[in-house]
Amino acid sequence: MSQRSERRGIHVDQSELLCKKGCGYYGNAAWQGLCSKCWREEYQRARQKQIQEDWALAEKLQREEEAAYASSHGSQSQSPAQPSQSQPSLTPFSKFEEKKTNEKTRKVTTVKKFFSPSSRTAPKKVSCERERDEERERGEKFQGRRESHGETLLRDLRGIFTPNWEMGSPTEESHEGKSHSPSFTRQPSLETDRVSRDFVDFLKNLQKPGREIHKQSRAFIESMANKKDLGADELSECVQDFYQNMSDRLMTHFKGSSEKVERVMDQVEKYIMTRLYKSVFCPETTDDEKKDLATQHRIRALHWVTIQMLCVPMDEEIPEVADSVVKAITDIIEMDSKRVPRDKLACITSCSKHIFNAIKVTKKEPASADDFLPTLIYIVLKANPPRLQSNIQYITRFCNPSRLMTGEDGYYFTNLCCAVAFIEKLDAQSLNLSPEDFERYMSGQVSPRRQEDPGSWTQSAPIVNPVISQIHRTLDLLTCLEKRQQQVLDEALTMQAELNDWQDSVAREVQDILEKFPLEIKSRASAIDAENVESDRLPPPLQPQVFAG
Repeated sequence: MSQRSERRGIHVDQSELLCKKGCGYYGNAAWQGLCSKCWREEYQRARQKQIQEDWALAEKLQREEEAAYASSHGSQSQSPAQPSQSQPSLTPFSKFEEKKTNEKTRKVTTVKKFFSPSSRTAPKKVSCERERDEERERGEKFQGRRESHGETLLRDLRGIFTPNWEMGSPTEESHEGKSHSPSFTRQPSLETDRVSRDFVDFLKNLQKPGREIHKQSRAFIESMANKKDLGADELSECVQDFYQNMSDRLMTHFKGSSEKVERVMDQVEKYIMTRLYKSVFCPETTDDEKKDLATQHRIRALHWVTIQMLCVPMDEEIPEVADSVVKAITDIIEMDSKRVPRDKLACITSCSKHIFNAIKVTKKEPASADDFLPTLIYIVLKANPPRLQSNIQYITRFCNPSRLMTGEDGYYFTNLCCAVAFIEKLDAQSLNLSPEDFERYMSGQVSPRRQEDPGSWTQSAPIVNPVISQIHRTLDLLTCLEKRQQQVLDEALTMQAELNDWQDSVAREVQDILEKFPLEIKSRASAIDAENVESDRLPPPLQPQVFAG
């Protein structure tokens, strides 16, 4: 086992999958090796530090601007005939604010943005009104009626860093006054309607708590419509805070019954993330789409990697193993079609179980963790799942954290993250190849040939593409079926000839019997008085008579 691990360079100790803080939960590469709980603590600690630094900077800028404004205002009162001298002192602040606004509203340009309703409908009237408003503000600035830049920055900081994701039911007036994102106001799909009905039917069994859960969930979805400008981390923080608050309330209501709380939270997650999926999956403010394209190109470039290079303990020549491989590839590709993070995790879990079954059938013994990871890497390379990075990030950001920290879902998801990280860093040493051969294979100049390895358990197994092998097996089956069909046709023709011969022989036998024993037809016997011509003149026969005694 040590020789194989050294050869392939794919060995991950189980302790490396756990959180670096030592809490015992599974870590994640997206969280710098931490679990979701420790990552949130670190994130909130860094966030609070950033808030304090921003407040200090804002207060410093406010004091400097107030001093500059006071000095410029004093110079204006002393020399009112030269108002143009105060204009240059305020011009840098206008440029600074304009730059800050542009940086705040700038988003990553992706293909998704080109097809969004907001990018297709950009009325010129709004831009003209915006220009007039800016001209009016510049006019007010020179007249001294505009607030200072420091106060503006403080107000922006209050709006950015105020924790506005607490659960609450917004009023109807606030709904009418706020503009919602096109992603939230589009017509719900059939799946969304079905999930909403299932959620309502599930909450009916809870009666009063169910009504409160439904109310809070709807309020949270409506509040998320006003946070379309937030980044992916901020949106994730909002959802995770909602999960935590809802879980705490349910834990209090059910008096510590974790099974009931988990069952309700699964339904809440399904309802919320189905409604928010199109707005929070692969958002425009992230580079998830670029990572998806880079990962797909990387996997395509590694199409030449074989089972023997990864030392995968799996023989695809066995029909049951080949069937499990196909099912595993189907499951991991199907992950992209799911909307709920829990359903995406279920696809990963199903894929992993098929992998374990394929290894067990091949080795005729239970699979180990060292065998599972290289096989998972091989399945990912063969499947090349669509939007793999986006799906991993989506699960990381919006899944119920308890699923990622413990259980088989968390274990399999952590291994998938390790597999993707290994593929991104795959080199010649990992495949036991020379750098020259690795570069030639990557450039497509040559294809890898079979390497004889007497110590390997796969020595007798041919290096054949599984698809081609499956085609050959199918052709063999078709050939066998063709032979059997021809045999059936020949036997049918023979039976038909035998039936014709039997019919002729029966006809000949009947004819011989008729010739040997001819049929004689005798005349019909006549009555006694048939020759009496005058019989019609005879009286009728006597009839018995009854006399009254």
